[in-house]
Amino acid sequence: MINPNLKLNPKLFKEDIEQVPTRFGYGEGLVIAGKENANIVALCADLTDSTRTSVFKKEFPDRFVEVGIGEQNMASLASGMAAVGKIPFISSYAMFSPGRNWEQIRTTICYNNQNVKIAGAHSGVSVGPDGATHQAIEDIAITRVIPNMVVIAPCDAIEAKKATIAAARHKGPVYIRFTREKTPIMTTEETLFEIGKAEIYREGGDVSIIACGPLLYEALKAAEELAKDGIEAEVINNHTIKLMDKDTILQSVQKTGCVVTIEEHQAMGGMGSAVSEILSQNYPTPMEIIGVQDRFGESGEPTQLLEAFGLTAKNIVESAKKAIKRK
Repeated sequence: MINPNLKLNPKLFKEDIEQVPTRFGYGEGLVIAGKENANIVALCADLTDSTRTSVFKKEFPDRFVEVGIGEQNMASLASGMAAVGKIPFISSYAMFSPGRNWEQIRTTICYNNQNVKIAGAHSGVSVGPDGATHQAIEDIAITRVIPNMVVIAPCDAIEAKKATIAAARHKGPVYIRFTREKTPIMTTEETLFEIGKAEIYREGGDVSIIACGPLLYEALKAAEELAKDGIEAEVINNHTIKLMDKDTILQSVQKTGCVVTIEEHQAMGGMGSAVSEILSQNYPTPMEIIGVQDRFGESGEPTQLLEAFGLTAKNIVESAKKAIKRK
């Protein structure tokens, strides 16, 4: 059953559930963080409206820098600002930041443990018609391997706002990935969120379904479908991919005996890989990893692409039954 203590959206499975892009939550959260701390500044690489940094720019024009199409320069500038006490948020499409400027993020930000926050918008295949060149499905892999980095994939716009505020308060580099398209609002303002703390959104004893980002909604829908067949799935919102909540994951999987992970990212190197690293060293368990299977994205409508890449509730149901058979 859905965890009543988390105070999730009462319209969770209704047709009229509100849908908002997670990047909108970033814009709102950045303004709130900016009001809380005058040292927060924002930099953008010529995508101010798309990344919703425009909201911060309007509120704090003297604390905003338009870098232009120069993501490497933006990362280095932010590192310098952090070195003198500012808290820079840098934003672009995730394919360009952290994609294009990965070396500057690694060497100028993380190697020096500078207090810089990286906001990567338009992640995943649901970017849609922009196609493979703009669909970041490798960004979790390339950020989570860098020492000192925290990696977060919020499930909806409300959680994205909370993650942005929490990132501003966290000391050290943080990467947060956001989506372009509207996605269901699963949480409320009262729903718990803490960096490094996974939350059990649905309780069950037959299989653990671990999700991050908006695909958490597909995981919850899959759990409802599995329940019709007498299979009770435990659904975990694993929003913090690094620092990952090892204890919650292990406790769930030790109870259920098998696990399915789902993410809008390459199956290799992403959230599922991080979960498998924990399990292989602590509690080897039958596991199915759902993600993009070693291919590039392509153009299409977001819902069509999620179906084409096998990232829907139907695929989760199939994988869950497969994992259960392997117990």
